[in-house]
Amino acid sequence: MKLWDETVSKAKVRLYMDVPLNGGAVITPSADDAHYMLKVMRMGVGDHVALFNGKDGEWLAAITQASKKSLTLTANEQLRPQKNDLDVWLVFAPIKKARLDFIAQKATELGVSGIRPVMTRRTNVGRLKDDRIWANAKEAAEQCERLTVPEVMPACALDELLANWDPARKLMFCDEELSGSAAHNALQKVSRKGLAGPWAILIGPEGGFDDEERALIRKQPYAVPVHLGPRILRADTAAIAALSIWQVALGDW
Repeated sequence: MKLWDETVSKAKVRLYMDVPLNGGAVITPSADDAHYMLKVMRMGVGDHVALFNGKDGEWLAAITQASKKSLTLTANEQLRPQKNDLDVWLVFAPIKKARLDFIAQKATELGVSGIRPVMTRRTNVGRLKDDRIWANAKEAAEQCERLTVPEVMPACALDELLANWDPARKLMFCDEELSGSAAHNALQKVSRKGLAGPWAILIGPEGGFDDEERALIRKQPYAVPVHLGPRILRADTAAIAALSIWQVALGDW
């Protein structure tokens, strides 16, 4: 089912572009986007594309000029106005490349506003490429009809993360030791208290948090310790399960 008017069916592709969008706006896509439209999608003058930038809603644009390596777009009509996203971050200990890509893609589909890797004592991944995470989030947003791309924040150590945490943002701490309440029950209890506002979901490494890290997280007044049931979940599965539970209890499902 489409989320907007049938006029969007004119668009052969949907792309995020970090440029102002309004009626009559003339846009010159990047070389990569131009290559995709011209060579991969075989588009030409008169073809349409849906554009969004995370601020101005979604616009239908037409290709008005095209050469072998570049093209020009003109925005014609707004398909959807901009709307506010839910403010929930995914904070997770990074894992291997393919599964890291999967987390970025699926977290975007599930509506996160921010993605932040956190380095724990048992994290076994070294240097991260923020641009790779962002590229996966961008592609997922283009495909799943989002109007925004989640912010990709730089990785930091767990103690640094907690030391600089905004206490107004609740932290759903997914504890593999099953020391918290069942996630859905804990979040429903929070919901009944009317504690709306920004949230984050914290997923640990595949080896789990160590005892000192677990104790440090639990003593934070904004932390809501939960468990995700009796089954052993891989980190990417845990992230998707936790986001799904949060959406049911506190999100827009």
